[in-house]
Amino acid sequence: MKVVILAGGFGTRISEESYLKPKPMLEIGGKPILWHIMKEYSHYGFNEFIICCGYKQHVIKEWFADYYLYNSDVTFDFSDNNKMTVHNNVAEPWKVTLVDTGLNTMTGGRVKRIQKYVGDEPFMLTYGDGVCDINIKDLVAFHEKHGKIATLTAAAMGQRFGVLDITGDETITSFREKSMDDGARINAGYMVLEPKIFDFIEGDTTVFEKEPLETVAKMGELKAYMFDGYWQCMDTKREMDKLNELWDNGKAPWKSWE
Repeated sequence: MKVVILAGGFGTRISEESYLKPKPMLEIGGKPILWHIMKEYSHYGFNEFIICCGYKQHVIKEWFADYYLYNSDVTFDFSDNNKMTVHNNVAEPWKVTLVDTGLNTMTGGRVKRIQKYVGDEPFMLTYGDGVCDINIKDLVAFHEKHGKIATLTAAAMGQRFGVLDITGDETITSFREKSMDDGARINAGYMVLEPKIFDFIEGDTTVFEKEPLETVAKMGELKAYMFDGYWQCMDTKREMDKLNELWDNGKAPWKSWE
């Protein structure tokens, strides 16, 4: 099953960092948060990725193009025709497709643009700015068991995000704004989707979290994977510093790999 990651936004809330590079390339422990997300999926055996690029897409493409240089010891011998020797070629078992989904395209439009790379099969979708310790295999098994069009991870977070109305059988019925003391769950990404979801996306101006998800919710075709573990997005410099502190202290909850 392929993993689609939304990595094309401007990152305006963390503009003091993202003016130089796209937010998914901002680093935790010297590696882009995008890398951390991919390592989590890879830990569970999902190694084929489609990255929806946009803002400063060249930074993402160049990083992957030179991945082994960034992660290996290298000798450049200028006296021998600029010979390059890679001493410990560090490689991941990944197949990564980097797609220019446009500079101003909305999230739904970005998903629509990568349809040809997904094909007619289920796929996973998440955002390129959040990490968590979710068990990906359990998430996929939950999706396959209920047989609906879409599953999203519903995390219990007392934060600033819009929240979900969820029935007793884990069906999401609507999206709404968070009230001051609301303890409802939020959309943490980490979605599993059937290819039929593409039918609900009009084009570049479609916000995925609006018309497509709201429509399948009204149809009773959107299920919530109830998640009570660790999840953290990186919207602000403070959140980035917090994630780096956890990593530097060896206490990163999302690090499932060795």
